[in-house]
Amino acid sequence: MITTPTLRRLLFREIVFTASFVTLAFLALFVFFDFIDQLSAVGRPDRPGFELPQALIYVVLLAPGHLYELLPITVLIGTIYVMTRLAQSSEFTILRTSGLGPWRALAMLLSAGVVFATVTFVIGDYLSPWSNQIAQTYRAQFRKEGASAIKGGAWLREREPYAKYGINIGAQLPDGTLQRVRIYEIDNAGSLVSTMQASTARINNDQSWTLMEVERTEFNAAGPDVRRIETTLLPTYRWPTGISAEMISAAVLDPDRMNTVDLFLYIRHLEDNAQNAERYEIQFWKKVFYPLSCLVMVMMALPFAYLHFRNQGISLYVFGGVMAGVTFFFLNSMFGYIGELRHWTPWIAAATPGLIFMLFSLAAFAWLVLKR
Repeated sequence: MITTPTLRRLLFREIVFTASFVTLAFLALFVFFDFIDQLSAVGRPDRPGFELPQALIYVVLLAPGHLYELLPITVLIGTIYVMTRLAQSSEFTILRTSGLGPWRALAMLLSAGVVFATVTFVIGDYLSPWSNQIAQTYRAQFRKEGASAIKGGAWLREREPYAKYGINIGAQLPDGTLQRVRIYEIDNAGSLVSTMQASTARINNDQSWTLMEVERTEFNAAGPDVRRIETTLLPTYRWPTGISAEMISAAVLDPDRMNTVDLFLYIRHLEDNAQNAERYEIQFWKKVFYPLSCLVMVMMALPFAYLHFRNQGISLYVFGGVMAGVTFFFLNSMFGYIGELRHWTPWIAAATPGLIFMLFSLAAFAWLVLKR
């Protein structure tokens, strides 16, 4: 009888090698498409210095984001290929006669799935947000204005016991400096108290911003229906606020490019300021459940080892794995949008695609493996 560690090493080695090969192939394809997309910006007058080598560096920095999206799909394709190849060569039949039962095989595949889930979480929560931030900063260096312009400005909101603030940021420099900052102060009665316009601003470590070249306008009550307007020009102004650099990044970036901790903190900030956080809550739960989809994928691949196709090719089954992976990818995106539009409970909208595939996997396992 073959020992469990030997079987685990055999399956794990085959799955890791095949899944890694498939991942590299898909990743190279995505990098190629990104590179083609960036060719339109190469040599443009408003992108001085942005040539082919710089475009290649930029798309390589975006690769970890694609890797995070691809891993569950490539794990499914790689595991299906390994299982069907073992079944076709009768190796899996030999393993079954050596004592490899269905539940034992499932446990071994799930142990491999845990490793892939951990890798997916690390890439999606640490490597991908970091590399994306580096990529955006790197590309911003080649903008003629030198700043990362934000269409319409990024709006944030902060509520204090005595007032509410609306903040608009026009652009962000690669070093984190903010440009064209406007701050509107509104009292609890809903009246505009003051406005501030600053050419630039820097975020300090003591929960404050330093505004430069500030024009501050105050609307002071001079009577029941009269307000006196006073405008002051200041070289610098220290504005106390709890809005951090991470919150600004959250307002500027797509939520799928943020890590779990930043998403959670930004959700708390939105809730504290009575703002709608549904979109970010769905993305938060997708960040939680997406790595776990690797476990579902290896479960889906196990029934393929019990098929009998000695004289048949395995390309059809691998194609089926590709289609299943693509279907999961689209369902994962689709349920996020549907959940936001229909106001579903965020964790249900995020978990539904994985639950659908898990039920399908369990049904196939029960029918094909246990009963037959």
